[in-house]
Amino acid sequence: MRKILLGAVLALVIVFGIRYCEHQKDEREQLEASTALIQTQLQNVGKLVVTEGNYAQVFSYNDSKDLLYGLVKAYKKALVIIDAKAKVSYDLSKMVVTTNAEKKKVIILFIPEPELDINPNIKYYDVSQDYLNQFTERDFNIVKERIEDNLRRKISKSELMTNAENRLISELQKIYILTNSMGWTLEYDATPINSSEELQRIKL
Repeated sequence: MRKILLGAVLALVIVFGIRYCEHQKDEREQLEASTALIQTQLQNVGKLVVTEGNYAQVFSYNDSKDLLYGLVKAYKKALVIIDAKAKVSYDLSKMVVTTNAEKKKVIILFIPEPELDINPNIKYYDVSQDYLNQFTERDFNIVKERIEDNLRRKISKSELMTNAENRLISELQKIYILTNSMGWTLEYDATPINSSEELQRIKL
């Protein structure tokens, strides 16, 4: 009788052991599948996010040169009209993201800063210049540099930059929705992201 009971207990232990191992294997395979899916989706998010805008501006350029020890001045001036195309982009292929399968975490380590590209179309009007102070290539380069600096300051405070940031957040929300739907946690700057609204603090 004792041998029968021992045999039955041993059989139960073996059965439960097999089922436990199978359960552990299923969980491990499911975790590996989830990790692979998340990594694939992260690669899909890693693309270039671009926001474009147009800007028009009128710019006045004046320059004078002292001649004969300051007794004579030679002037040159021009009215410059600019029609510029500006582009703000986030290259999310440069974003650094890692996964911790054991803790079911997706951790954003680095988000690239926005890249501003300005392509100004510059036209000169009402150009006047004295014979001894004429426009040179240096003048045109100075005008272009001043225009681009002015536009950069203007764009950095404009809706174009805000719209670009919103598009960035929209891309990051895809990561949050994916991780949240699979029971994982999204983390940035050592802090868990618990809602889509909390992604707003990621703005650079």
